[in-house]
Amino acid sequence: MRRRLVVNADDLGLHSRLDEGILKARREGILTSASLLVTGRTAGVAVRAAQAAGVRIGVHLCLVTALPPVLPAAEVRTLAPDGVFRGSWSALVKAWALGRVRMDEARAELSAQIARARELGAEVDHLDAHQHVHVLPGLARVVREIADEARLPLRWPVERPRVASVKAAVLAGLAAVARRPARALELAGLSRSGALDERALLEVLDGLPEGDFELICHPGMEPEGVPEDPAWKYGWERELAALVSGAVRRKVEEREIELTTYGALFGAAA
Repeated sequence: MRRRLVVNADDLGLHSRLDEGILKARREGILTSASLLVTGRTAGVAVRAAQAAGVRIGVHLCLVTALPPVLPAAEVRTLAPDGVFRGSWSALVKAWALGRVRMDEARAELSAQIARARELGAEVDHLDAHQHVHVLPGLARVVREIADEARLPLRWPVERPRVASVKAAVLAGLAAVARRPARALELAGLSRSGALDERALLEVLDGLPEGDFELICHPGMEPEGVPEDPAWKYGWERELAALVSGAVRRKVEEREIELTTYGALFGAAA
């Protein structure tokens, strides 16, 4: 059995400096696709630049990070109580646990995000979710049904070959409870999110089993702060350096890892 790997960058369209790093990772490295935050400040420009560079685009379904919804805030009050989404994953989870998140609003908003991506010119390749909120019970069903209706494959946040962080273990537990989508990829590198430097990436590639997986990554140029989430600090430039590393490229060749995309694995959506 072959090893096939989608190398996907999250957060396209959030900040011009992150977009710049994603494009460089495609031009000079092993990146194959990226996931778009459709209401990010640079979303429109990012779609055009990414597609011109050969980056396949997924939709990074979003209900957090203080971004605005696609729908009028008055129509999604339980998702955007102050006109924007809640600032953090934990804030959304608290509201969800208290029964304050309406699934009909989530369905309408997330469907609108896919439509917005297409309006921006994106040939949508797959779906995933910002901060993996799509594994929360209730939301998991909504996102799975949306993915099935759109005939789009979906990231499933179970890590292979092993879970190596508390966050990854929690996500894997939630994913295990939810019904798995018919077309989905498990992840490599989830436990290293935000800190996937060259050494870590080489370890991930060394441990990659046979099969089809997505490598989740966050390359970028240092944005000196993301206005929507000022406390957010990732090793964007270290991840970029890893993705363009010659040692990483040699490891991919040594292990005969085929770099691919969701569309190539599952076929284009209708």
